Amino acid sequence: MVYIGLDLGGTKISGALFTENNIMLINETLYLEGRGGDDVTERIFSLCDSLMERGSIKREHKKSIGICVPGIAYSKTGKVWAPNIPGWDNYPLREKMLERYSNSTVMVESDRTCYILGESSQGVAKGCENAIFIAVGTGIGAGILIDGRVLHGASDIVGATGWMALRQPYDKEWDACGCFETNCSGNGIALQTKKVLKRHINERGYQGCLSGPDPEKITAREVFAALEKGDPVAKEVIDNAIEMWGMAAANFVSLFNPEMIIFGGGIFGPASVFVDRIYDEALKWAQPIAIKQCRFAATTLPDTAGLYGAGVIARLGHISTVNGK
Repeated sequence: MVYIGLDLGGTKISGALFTENNIMLINETLYLEGRGGDDVTERIFSLCDSLMERGSIKREHKKSIGICVPGIAYSKTGKVWAPNIPGWDNYPLREKMLERYSNSTVMVESDRTCYILGESSQGVAKGCENAIFIAVGTGIGAGILIDGRVLHGASDIVGATGWMALRQPYDKEWDACGCFETNCSGNGIALQTKKVLKRHINERGYQGCLSGPDPEKITAREVFAALEKGDPVAKEVIDNAIEMWGMAAANFVSLFNPEMIIFGGGIFGPASVFVDRIYDEALKWAQPIAIKQCRFAATTLPDTAGLYGAGVIARLGHISTVNGK
């Protein structure tokens, strides 16, 4: 059996050949360069063909292909909703792959599912059967592994963590992507910084690191850079994010009693240094026995958790269990 894992993002796709033990043998990356629809699928075909050629794999070889997608993978239909890829609102990805690679098994999973499977296979949560991966990037999502099983839900939307309710009263600002994501994702940190900056300018005559010519273009990366220089606006925004990351993690601990909470995505990254502070915040809110038995950590696979997770689902051929159970 040949195992191929593919990690599809909004701008690129990475792929690898894996062994039975999910060891990566050959890997490669191609960029999407703004493609959408079937053009992205053609890019996937090109990557698969290149990996097979480099691995001396013939078309008649039996293959198992696992694909990590940035959105929702509908298990009943094999279709995909990927908002960052034009034309992938209900895209028949599994069907397209089987048409091209007929002697294959094809499994498609969401990125958050693949992240937790990658971490429990080759990362900081290796060997865990109860762990949660909180991915904080442009948005926020969570992959949830409980009793050796990844949770999916009635329509494969488990882990839409950005919608966690962590403040009251309700603010219409949260309509688009939820309370948690509006405050603590990469986009949310930038948004909150613009709001806090305007207040500081009006009330205190702010002249700090973030007072550039166009505050509307502030990014989360710039906020973290300003924080290192002691900027008061950046400190207020990141302190708020740390509090809410802790509250969200506490809710996961109380609900699911995991062995580990892993933080990843582009924001962790620079926010990895705050994991201990996030744990201290979670201690205030979580079930006291469960939180003391739970370890918090930053991902050890910042660029490859999704790809290793795709390797896991390729190897299993299904997603119902982990470690063969």
